[in-house]
Amino acid sequence: MVDIDKLIAQPGKKIILKNYDTKYTGHYKEKDAKKKLKKNKKELDKLQYTFYADNTHSLLIVLQAMDAAGKDGAIRHVMSGVNPQGCTVHNFKAPNKNELEHDFLWRHYIRLPERGQIGIFNRSHYENVLVTKVHPEFILNEQLPGINSVNDIDEKFWANRYEQIRNFEKTIHQNGTIILKFFLHLSKEEQKQRFLDRINEPDKNWKFSSNDIKERQFWNDYQNAFEQAINETSTDYAPWFIIPADNKWFSRIAISDIIIHTLESLDMKIPELAPAEKAKLEEAKQDLLNEK
Repeated sequence: MVDIDKLIAQPGKKIILKNYDTKYTGHYKEKDAKKKLKKNKKELDKLQYTFYADNTHSLLIVLQAMDAAGKDGAIRHVMSGVNPQGCTVHNFKAPNKNELEHDFLWRHYIRLPERGQIGIFNRSHYENVLVTKVHPEFILNEQLPGINSVNDIDEKFWANRYEQIRNFEKTIHQNGTIILKFFLHLSKEEQKQRFLDRINEPDKNWKFSSNDIKERQFWNDYQNAFEQAINETSTDYAPWFIIPADNKWFSRIAISDIIIHTLESLDMKIPELAPAEKAKLEEAKQDLLNEK
């Protein structure tokens, strides 16, 4: 298993992203990690079955990253072994008109997983302190009272928004939702290479957008926004994990190990029928056996 303590952003301890190696792979080699990932998929399938049957908790997985960091691939490779009936993925893009008529958390709240379910947010409520932090003019679309121009969006505004996110996550945690937040930490050099791959390989052209290059110009601003968001919102009940993402094979094994470790730590069990219900099962069995 990966060294989880090395990847978690410890609550209350300030992290500096540039101190985290995007190429870190621990003791793993690529060949061994791929074998371990296959094993993890089978283990996750078993754990999900019990998680679904136990029906006590829900699991929310949050994925955030710069473009081309591998969020989609992580979902595909890590979660491909689970039962689709027990797992949903939501890709959050820019809020539409209806969503802007509500508070910024509303569209995320209504997509939360039910008990027994795993929900994955590919981008999430954190876009409201990431892309809006880099482009504060987007906040004006929310038509918030007292916010008439970007000059009204001060440090107090952001402090309130971080607090709102912490409170949101604390509320759902106290009601049974396990929260795991993954920041796929990609280097600027690796992002450049992946963008070039998308341009040079015809079957990857669809993944590329000219807007990706525009947003790349704000690289440092995004790094600062991610760093502050992690420092402000990594808590005991909703921790952030900083996942080195220059090697996709490692980020996938790291995410799967953390999910498995979390599920194994829960007191899950298959529900046991009451004696009266067991008696009914035996009656049903005899009826089936006696059929002509």
